[in-house]
Amino acid sequence: MTPPNLRAKALHDVLGRQPKPVARPSNRISDYFGTNVFNDGAMRMFLTQDAYLAVRSAIDRGERIDRKLADQVASGMKEWAASKGATHYTHWFQPLNGSSAEKHDAFFEPLGDGRSIERFDGGMLVQQEPDASSFPSGGIRNTFEARGYTAWDPGSPAFLIHQTLCIPTIFVSYTGEALDFKTPLLRSIRALDEAATAVCQYFDKDVRKVIGTLGWEQEYFLVDESFYYARPDIMMSGRALFGHGPARGQQLEDHYFGSIPERTQAFMVEFETEALKLGIPVKTRHNEVAPNQFECAPVFEEMNLAVDHNMLLMDVMEKTARKHDMRVLFHEKPYAGVNGSGKHNNWSLATDTGVNLLKPARTPKENIQFLAFFVNTIAAVHAHAEVLRASIASANNDHRLGANEAPPAIISVFIGEYLTGLLDDLEKNIKSKMSPASKTELKLDIGRIPPVLLDNTDRNRTSPVAFTGNKFEFRAVGSSANCAAPMTVLNTIVAAQLKEFKSAVDALIAKDVKKDEAILRVIRDLIVTSKAVRFEGNGYGDAWKEEAAKRGLPNVQDTPRALDAWGNASTKKLFADMGVLGAKELDARHEIELHSYTLKVQIESRVCADMATNHVLPAAIHYQNRLIQNVKGLREVLGKEADKAGAIQLEQIRRMSRHIEEIHALCQAMTEARKAANILTDQRAKAIAYCDTVKPFLDRIRYHSNKLELMVDDELWPLPKMRELLFTR
Repeated sequence: MTPPNLRAKALHDVLGRQPKPVARPSNRISDYFGTNVFNDGAMRMFLTQDAYLAVRSAIDRGERIDRKLADQVASGMKEWAASKGATHYTHWFQPLNGSSAEKHDAFFEPLGDGRSIERFDGGMLVQQEPDASSFPSGGIRNTFEARGYTAWDPGSPAFLIHQTLCIPTIFVSYTGEALDFKTPLLRSIRALDEAATAVCQYFDKDVRKVIGTLGWEQEYFLVDESFYYARPDIMMSGRALFGHGPARGQQLEDHYFGSIPERTQAFMVEFETEALKLGIPVKTRHNEVAPNQFECAPVFEEMNLAVDHNMLLMDVMEKTARKHDMRVLFHEKPYAGVNGSGKHNNWSLATDTGVNLLKPARTPKENIQFLAFFVNTIAAVHAHAEVLRASIASANNDHRLGANEAPPAIISVFIGEYLTGLLDDLEKNIKSKMSPASKTELKLDIGRIPPVLLDNTDRNRTSPVAFTGNKFEFRAVGSSANCAAPMTVLNTIVAAQLKEFKSAVDALIAKDVKKDEAILRVIRDLIVTSKAVRFEGNGYGDAWKEEAAKRGLPNVQDTPRALDAWGNASTKKLFADMGVLGAKELDARHEIELHSYTLKVQIESRVCADMATNHVLPAAIHYQNRLIQNVKGLREVLGKEADKAGAIQLEQIRRMSRHIEEIHALCQAMTEARKAANILTDQRAKAIAYCDTVKPFLDRIRYHSNKLELMVDDELWPLPKMRELLFTR
């Protein structure tokens, strides 16, 4: 009797799907953009003048809001939310488990005698005490200590979703340590502002604030929910642990920027509509390189807000996909053999006077300012490459980095031929004193610095950090990551570098060196000391690995070892000096990320063994028995001639037996390796054991399963195949 085939049912369901109709509130996005956000317009309408000014001061200058005014803000916020049907509120925060978190409380409060009121005051707005015992803390607190605090972040506006007022907050322990992604991000933004503003004073005394900006590009895959439920590996781990590559993958390059499939288009329209209502300025959508892979991107925003918007959008996308009978896969490498997904973080700096500090200018004087921030960023990446690598390390991203579709694990910077030539020209004078002609040019507004044109170079997709005209694009960030982690590191290392730069310039000025000459001297020094990190070639080639080793650039291939950077004394000093993370907080993050790595590989290992034992082997044995019966039938009919006639079937049976035996033996060995790793108490040792002794079994088991997939009757194979996952829509 043929066992029921969930794959066949799933395929039948998928082929019967039709695009679901989606209605926009208006044909003009401007009519509904931000309608579910307590933005500046809503504040002007629902707050008193004093409350409004207090919130603006908190946003613009980081000033504290008086408790009485907080009560007024809360009252206005509640009235706005209630006018849109809200019945509950929540402090929305980003704990260290990688997701957003929320606990909903009703505005409703009983008064007794059957009476009640809707209540929401400043205390409820400003602070909550969630039961935080189950969130990762990395040893900062014991599991029996449940107290943690969420505190309102006025810099990110409250928003409304599913009749709930959501208030963006930080999350800290009872003793004040950061237990989230937002707290260190805000600290790093402040440090960067202070350091960058101080440098800006050399060029423009009117600058009072420098704002870090971020534009993320979110890549993702879509899979029909019927396939999703028929694939325990995708459902449990986010990626396909089994599956032979289809004859056609992405080699024709016909999906990239192609016509968007109808069902996908309907999904995109709906999630974009909801996102726009929430003030997320999504602007771009398109097919990505791999089949069933797509991308969306917003307009650049202030960094804190951009991070919140990315986390919120991922949640909106997942909820919307379910309405369209689909699932979103944010895993960095859901399918072997085709491109994985990243989340390019485009980072820049803007002044409160409206100047992008990384935008090249046409006048020499403006370009000295550009070069100061440009070269200092390169120097920061060179000096702190290891911690930057740690910021994007994860079990998922290990599958993607260096896989001929994403940057390698070696951190380098691409700036293009034109800017390379400019820096090389400046470097030539590093050891020589300025000539009379040079000094004259300095006196005459630094005439020897040529205009630097926007987009004067090609792009390099193999570079982890690439300068792309008016920003640095950190391309190594994984698609499922919280942008706050890499942005916190980038902000911190650049802030530290800018402080060193200013100290060096001020020291020269104190020795009666003219300001412009002092700035150029320090820039030249940085050009030389950071030159090793600049690379313009193919980051995928073995030649680059050899060259990087000669240059002394780190090349850490796996997450457990990449995370060692968090424990370095230099890293702890850096983050402590900048006021971003204390040693205890860094140790906690190191512990949490090691534990997360172990758990993800552990889950994949368990799912792999389960699927091999309960899906792959039964299907293979079932088909093998058919072949055996066929050979027996041939012998009954043909007698001695059967051995010759059934030679193909016999060889098939033998080959299948070998693969079945290998899978069985490998699953047992993997289980033993997992048991040996599980008894280790040191988190680093355990993570390395999972990396080195457990993880390799996954590819070996997959190899033999894929061989069986090619032998077993297509009708009997229980798992949706790669061709169906990638091409059936």
